Amino acid sequence: MTNRSPTVSAVETDEHAPGLGNFLRKDLVGGVLLLVAMLSALVLANTPGGDWYFALRDTHIGIDFPGLDHTVGEWASEGLLAIFFFLVGLELKTEFVDGELRSIRKAMLPIVAAFGGVIVPALIYVAVNRINDADPGTIDGWAIPTATDIAFAVSVLAVVGASLPVAMRTFLLTLAVVDDLIAIVIIAFVYTDGVQVEFLLLALVPLALFYVLTQRFMIFFLTRPWAAWVILMPVGVLTWLFVLEAGVHATIAGVLLGFMVPVLHVKPRVIRGDVPELGLAPMLEHRFRPLSNGLAIPVFAFFAAGVAVGGANGVAESLTDPVAIGIVLGLVIGKLVGIFGAAWLMDRFTPAAKDDDYTWLDLGGLAMVAGIGFTVSLLVAELSFGTGSPHNDHAKVGILTGSAIAALAGGSLLAVRNAHYKKLRAQGVEVDKLDVP
Repeated sequence: MTNRSPTVSAVETDEHAPGLGNFLRKDLVGGVLLLVAMLSALVLANTPGGDWYFALRDTHIGIDFPGLDHTVGEWASEGLLAIFFFLVGLELKTEFVDGELRSIRKAMLPIVAAFGGVIVPALIYVAVNRINDADPGTIDGWAIPTATDIAFAVSVLAVVGASLPVAMRTFLLTLAVVDDLIAIVIIAFVYTDGVQVEFLLLALVPLALFYVLTQRFMIFFLTRPWAAWVILMPVGVLTWLFVLEAGVHATIAGVLLGFMVPVLHVKPRVIRGDVPELGLAPMLEHRFRPLSNGLAIPVFAFFAAGVAVGGANGVAESLTDPVAIGIVLGLVIGKLVGIFGAAWLMDRFTPAAKDDDYTWLDLGGLAMVAGIGFTVSLLVAELSFGTGSPHNDHAKVGILTGSAIAALAGGSLLAVRNAHYKKLRAQGVEVDKLDVP
């Protein structure tokens, strides 16, 4: 996900203002930290004496209490990553209430394109792994290439696409929001086994409390930045703990909490001059974004991406596994075909239409960039095969390889198109209002 926060006060959302928080809110910064964490993990996992990296990842930290004794890697994937999914929930709620997804007709083309970008990669992966008689269990990873890492995808767009039409960014963001929603549903229904109903019912208590607090005392939390950390966070942690003990992946708790937060003021007449125009969801997204970009996602990537590949021969061996082959083809070809094909069909045969501000070639570049699948793909790989499986390591190699190819191919095409639009802007052409060739 990416930080947009257009609805909080001007002072709080000025991304050019000094300070570490505003620095960490930037799309590019989040993508760079993710990349640095991933590359650091790969280097450490493949250097002599790198055993300490795996020892650290597998070290147990916590107390002898249900839900509070995990390895460092588990804390990263089931604990810190819940912060990221909390922001996903906030942004999804905002989009449904006051964003692109409020008007289904307007958002129909990127919505259907997102489904195409999930279905086609999954089908490609299944097709590749159906012939794997040696290990039929590889089919379990079908959902790995379906995810788009929006933080990294938007970072690529930020680096190479400063002159691209604004409508392209809107399309990518809407696509990613729906993609995240699909990923949440997949995790909830496919990778959840043996639900403990009693803990799930217990989770409803702090979840309901979280809802009441954010709905009834919204102005209090809007005007007192400390209150969310001191009051809401402990309630959220308790919800997370019960959901985890219920056997549901704990990231779902983050999404549920995000959906509890109001987006709009119920009674606009109570707004004073020092209170932001809209509700609590955009504000909380703004306040918690640095924690996600600066800590949760990089730490998760650091402990999830580390795989000992054994040099060039090890990479080659990993990429011969049908798991890795299916992932690479799914991310590089499946995302492009699924997103572009679904969008074209919608434009051709339904009232939904592509925005005239960009071309089909531009949309092809966006579809390629959507093949970057780091964060959620790494999580789904662990859920599919477990940390001790060689297929998990091969899946990680496939994710990194496919994502790198998608980033280079899509980024290169968008860079060419960016130069084209930059030239038009220099000539005084209003790019965002013109049907450009």
